[in-house]
Amino acid sequence: MPQDESMKDGIRIVPSAPPLLEVRDLTVALPDGADRPNAVEQISYRVEPGRITCIVGESGSGKSMTANAIMGLLPRPHVRVTGGSLLFQGQELLTRSEAEMRKVRGADISMIFQEPMTALNPLMTVGQQIEEVIRKTEPLPRAAMRRRIASLLADMHLPDPDTLQDSYPFRLSGGQRQRVMIAMALALRPKLLIADEPTTALDVTTQKQILALIREQQTQNDMGVMFITHDFGVVAEIADHIVVMERGKVVEEGSVDSVLNRPRHPYTRKLIAAVPTLDDHARTRPAETPLLSVRDACKTYVSRGGLFGGRREVPALRSVSFDLHEGEIIGLVGESGSGKSTLARAVMRLTQIDTGQIDIDGTPIDAPGLDLPSAIQFVFQDPYASLNPRRRIGRALTIGPMQHGVPRQEAWDRARQMLEIVGLDASVMDRFPHEFSGGQRQRIGIARALTMQPRILIADEAVSALDVSVQKQVLRLLEDIRLNMGIAILFVTHDLRVAATICHRLLVMRKGEIVEEGSTKEIFANPRSDYTRALLDAVPGKHWHKPQLEEML
Repeated sequence: MPQDESMKDGIRIVPSAPPLLEVRDLTVALPDGADRPNAVEQISYRVEPGRITCIVGESGSGKSMTANAIMGLLPRPHVRVTGGSLLFQGQELLTRSEAEMRKVRGADISMIFQEPMTALNPLMTVGQQIEEVIRKTEPLPRAAMRRRIASLLADMHLPDPDTLQDSYPFRLSGGQRQRVMIAMALALRPKLLIADEPTTALDVTTQKQILALIREQQTQNDMGVMFITHDFGVVAEIADHIVVMERGKVVEEGSVDSVLNRPRHPYTRKLIAAVPTLDDHARTRPAETPLLSVRDACKTYVSRGGLFGGRREVPALRSVSFDLHEGEIIGLVGESGSGKSTLARAVMRLTQIDTGQIDIDGTPIDAPGLDLPSAIQFVFQDPYASLNPRRRIGRALTIGPMQHGVPRQEAWDRARQMLEIVGLDASVMDRFPHEFSGGQRQRIGIARALTMQPRILIADEAVSALDVSVQKQVLRLLEDIRLNMGIAILFVTHDLRVAATICHRLLVMRKGEIVEEGSTKEIFANPRSDYTRALLDAVPGKHWHKPQLEEML
């Protein structure tokens, strides 16, 4: 009998396989002055070989900090491990030197980062960056190296791998860049893959492909995967096991079925209650008065492919027409490259259309007498980048109205009123942006737009980077603003669940054209376009019906 087996009551006992990764009572301390003493405090969980463990929680819960501790990437000495163990295949990671950890990274443990455009070197080709990883253990000849890189890219289902490895990151789409990141992470066939929000900013169809790719590679290579996310749809789609974290502590852990369908902890129940579904639909009716009219808008981008390259034309808008009514929220949905952002920029006159007409209350937007900033305001996607870090909130909220002739005192009074509308105290006007959470910054961004007293808001992916609970609060806020102020909203999003929650009508765009238009309820119940059906089919977790929980928001 093998030594690792034993007998009990005549039955052979085979011990279970040891965990691939064991986080045991881990504590990571934050620097003095942080919002709490520890980023994570005495947390414990396991990642098993051949299984996907999803780590779920809001921003600040300690998910990414734990991943950085595992990779040995904490910004020491300001942030450091003060207690516990990190055991990889039974061996302690915390006592290894930096030279030893360099051997572990990539070869044994790899990480996919959230934003591939910042994780990839813009000055190196895709092939050069993958080669840099492979040469750590396999200094192959040039021809063999190219074949190996092409094989990796082909495994990621990327088109024309031989040519693509000579491309620079900026020439690739977001989904293609993310696939390159996965190829780099898997180049040395690691035993553990850490995926930190790898699909957050991706379209639903690209997201579905990436999730399927991670599952496929995990199965083929028998990897353990630690998948960090705040999206419960993704969790329902890919997880084998779930760990829920809140403010540095593990509050619930269990199988997918138990955590998603029978959550025990109030925090888990709150998160699940906040998840938007395809069954939610905006029910209030807007006014019938057309406020914004777009007629036959066309836009083609023209570029040249270098000194001897030919002329290249990319149609971004093809005869786009629609009306936005007073008090209405229209959802503009579609994949990257569908023309959503070009249309939004054209309405703001940040992009000039080639042909067509855009009117506000019957007045062309390029009419000399039209004060466009007072008619339309923009809420940007990234609440961290859209506020000047050196400018106090009060100044950020008043500079626009004052530049348009509003007296200083009136501008400050209006700013305080808008902060109250978005649920913030007037005392925040003396603080800087870095003192606020992402959700609070997004509220400030909305308040800044409202200080101009616009009639139309354009929200460009305004909630895509937010946690589900904060996302729900911002969506409720936009709905309250619409009801109380009569503002019309053009809501640009790739998340169909969010569109279902807040939008009265949808415009589905593909390659610069509106391929389907109608009420949200009708389109979700009976989509006519094959493209719309493909988008709905790609929504992560669409087969999971969240339990009826009392909301705790």
